[in-house]
Amino acid sequence: MSDASHNPRHNHLLDSLPREQWERWRQQLEYVDMPLGRVLYEPGDTLTHVYFPTTAIVSLLYAMKNGESAEIAIVGNEGVVGVSLFMGGGSTSSRALVQSAGGAYRLSAELMKQEFNRAGPVLHLLLRYTQALMTQMVQTAACNKHHSLDQQLCRWLLLSLDRLQGTEMLMTQKLIAHMLGVTVGVAVKGAMKLQGAGLIDYKDGRIDVLDRLALERRSCECYAVVKQEYDRLLPIQLAA
Repeated sequence: MSDASHNPRHNHLLDSLPREQWERWRQQLEYVDMPLGRVLYEPGDTLTHVYFPTTAIVSLLYAMKNGESAEIAIVGNEGVVGVSLFMGGGSTSSRALVQSAGGAYRLSAELMKQEFNRAGPVLHLLLRYTQALMTQMVQTAACNKHHSLDQQLCRWLLLSLDRLQGTEMLMTQKLIAHMLGVTVGVAVKGAMKLQGAGLIDYKDGRIDVLDRLALERRSCECYAVVKQEYDRLLPIQLAA
């Protein structure tokens, strides 16, 4: 595991904490390995912790009764998994699944709720992050409805790249299908199309992005909308 995995300050929200809050949190943060495919919680689960990824990427999925699912957002080192906890709910309607292996730090639900209820600078930081996350969710829903699979795959790859240290990610065919809400065959066909155009190299469950600029040109406007909102709202450097 890389040094960044074990550095809580590699998570932008943790890095933005004021000194007082950081000193209060640092002894309570617990490092956890995040292997590919690990489920952090299922719909209806009571949340016991929130997770601050450092090098892992977590996919938030809407799961249906027939077992099908579709991604509504991804969270990496820019954010936190478990926002429903401090937004008034102890559980969530989505599934949280590790889509790219790495590390994260977790904080107990009780401590997070206490901090949020202090109504200090951390509250404002978390609310701004939640606003950016909601923009991603809304834009993902619009993208899934109105744009082609090719454009959706480009958007998804770009959002993932923004949360990775390099250009390579491990991703099984089944996981890609879950992310996009399509069959495995359709997902593979989409990935092969991008590979044929020279944008990615996809082999043995490993995706290496070869031409990011071409991905941006091929993507719909949804990626830019989401990125601009995150850039506008975060990070806020509150650390003293």
